[in-house]
Amino acid sequence: MTGLSDVLPALAREPSSNFSIQKRKKYVVDEYADPEKVEVTEVVDEDDGDIVNAKVIEKAEDVAIEILSTEDHPELPTWTFRTVFLGIGLSIFGAVLATIYTFKPQNASVSQLFCLIIAYVLGTLMHAIIPSHGYWRFLNPGPFNIKEHAAIVIMASTASTVAIAMEIIAALNLFYDIRLNAAVAIFQIFASQMIGYGIAGVLRSLLVYPTYAFYPTYISVVNLLQSLHYGNALNQKRRKYFWVVFTLIFFWEWIPQYSFPLLTAISIICIADNGRHDWIRNLFGAGSSNEGIGLLSFSTSWTLITQGYPLVWPWQTLGMAIGYVVLMVCYYKNVFNGRNTDWMSTSLFFPNGTSYNQSLILNADNSLNVTKLDEVGLPQFTTTYALSQMCYNFSFGAAFVHVILWHWKDLKKACREVKFWRGSEEVDDPHYREMKKYKEVPQWWYLTLFAISLGVGIGCSYTTGEALLPWWSILLFTVISFFLAVALGFIMATTGFSISVKYAIQILAAFIHPGKPVAVMYVNLYGNSTAFQTLYMLQDLKLGQYTKIPPRATFAAQLVGSIVGSIFNYTMMIQIVDNNREVLKNPVGTRIWSGWNVQSYNSASIAMGALGKYLFTYGKMYYMLAFAIFIGLALPIPFWVLYRYTKPGSFLNRFAAYINLPIIALYVGYLPYSVNGQWWSCLVLGAVSQWWARTRRPKWFKKYNYLTSAALDGGAQVIIFILSFAVFGASGNEVDFPYWWGNPETLSVDRCAATS
Repeated sequence: MTGLSDVLPALAREPSSNFSIQKRKKYVVDEYADPEKVEVTEVVDEDDGDIVNAKVIEKAEDVAIEILSTEDHPELPTWTFRTVFLGIGLSIFGAVLATIYTFKPQNASVSQLFCLIIAYVLGTLMHAIIPSHGYWRFLNPGPFNIKEHAAIVIMASTASTVAIAMEIIAALNLFYDIRLNAAVAIFQIFASQMIGYGIAGVLRSLLVYPTYAFYPTYISVVNLLQSLHYGNALNQKRRKYFWVVFTLIFFWEWIPQYSFPLLTAISIICIADNGRHDWIRNLFGAGSSNEGIGLLSFSTSWTLITQGYPLVWPWQTLGMAIGYVVLMVCYYKNVFNGRNTDWMSTSLFFPNGTSYNQSLILNADNSLNVTKLDEVGLPQFTTTYALSQMCYNFSFGAAFVHVILWHWKDLKKACREVKFWRGSEEVDDPHYREMKKYKEVPQWWYLTLFAISLGVGIGCSYTTGEALLPWWSILLFTVISFFLAVALGFIMATTGFSISVKYAIQILAAFIHPGKPVAVMYVNLYGNSTAFQTLYMLQDLKLGQYTKIPPRATFAAQLVGSIVGSIFNYTMMIQIVDNNREVLKNPVGTRIWSGWNVQSYNSASIAMGALGKYLFTYGKMYYMLAFAIFIGLALPIPFWVLYRYTKPGSFLNRFAAYINLPIIALYVGYLPYSVNGQWWSCLVLGAVSQWWARTRRPKWFKKYNYLTSAALDGGAQVIIFILSFAVFGASGNEVDFPYWWGNPETLSVDRCAATS
């Protein structure tokens, strides 16, 4: 099923020496197998030569039972000095770095795997160097344990998940000159996250406790945690290997990122063309922000490469392959009349291709002035951005039907057996049974947190004099988010697939708040952010269950991570916005900074909020973007029918099982953003890692594959953190590297487009 091919190869991990022979099985999974019966073969244990009998995992969620240990040691402390010190420290690092990435051309994120490994290295180091006798035992109560470790990961993960509220506050600042008071902004960011956390707590019995809610993308994280603490997987040799790789990438990454940027996107075709032809730039360019879609462009910068998760086989490139054709054909056929605009951008344009000045059509209160609109005219999207929005809405609609068709039995079981308003006595999951020895977080804690956060959020929206969003709309979209969280949470919990609801929510908001662009933008805090935060909070609650952290400790860890994240999200954001204002408003941006993330919110607020009935109603230029949701509902049906009525195991049957329309539709529209020099490198490295190394060098793969990924992520992210403040202008002082052939002045960094 969806998510298995991404996760199960990672499960061939060195087991705990404390496991029984039953728990020491190793699994090799055929990712093309019948999704109703995944064949699992256990191979020779290389450590002692034992051979374990073959086994079949009947359902995907059984992986969490067969692979992950239910082992627990209740005597181990969770909240220690190490937990607080390392948790807050990594939370600050993750929050600052994630905010920097928000304003970068590349769509990057903070590596959870790096946070996991570095927390382990530093935690064991603290145990080794801090005395443990007498009063020192308060600082060093014993060996660094799995509960401390998982709590730190949860804190850092929560803090480094960039709050959508921060992006909205940045967009208000940049495009509407609405500057929220610092305290109001921080409270608004925190409140938007905690509303989602309150909903997550209510949904625990449905989307955390049961076995079917197994969150595939977290299986490898938990498996690594258990290997580190139960099997001593990171011994001295591997720690040395980690630091060698970390150091090498640290000193390498500054070269492609600063002094030799051509190495971020090497395209032989672009070098040969030298910026002479626009269509070459559009198709093959990938080095600068919004330059091209990067066909056959290869990167040597791990900061870019890691975006594609290259140590997991990137089969979703099927959608990207379709995207190359769709985007090029539609652009040159002048679909959506976009030939005169930029090839790639999330901004709005006049029909002649110049940037659209939204202030010309807005009143002083940021409402639409129809008279001025008649004089100025309507804006338009780039063709590629319009197609991307349409594909995301196809994906959104298809996801609901896909989960009904492929998971109907699980849905019926969930609705029949789980009473999430009345407790969890009927949940029969071995991991959950082990958790019953700990005090649970009462439901009223979450409901109280939800109510207080909702009140704070409503209050913050009225602090500018006129409501940014009326109270009744906040309540309405919070209710909508609750139902979205149930549906999308089930998809994420069972398949690992996250659906974007941003465009669908904004289209709905445009019809509820016609002519109100700020309101349509602000709706994202409650219709988009709340659902998004709920899903991520649910994942971390499941991580706490898998690692047997007392529920109240998990509750506290998520609160601390959210508080730290809110403070440093805002602090870093306002510094970047103030120091790079014009660049972030530029439709294209530079290779160092780009406002493409926040520009997308502003473009939607104007196009959908102020001009929804002029652009998105039936018969208007972009009506298909809204109707794509309904078309998406039908997309999975033919493939399910093909699977259902063909012979099991036949080519057509396996093909139909392999095709996942929500994911393919999403990735068709995934390319027209930021920089795209990394995808072909991801393809090559994914093949080397997940095919060649896993099948031909399994011993190396088990010992070093994921350790290598963590070291590369860590070294690259630390040097990007340093470069951002030292030379990229995050501190207000930008230092350009001298121009030369590998850092051209009048061409883009891959020499594919003229810049002046």
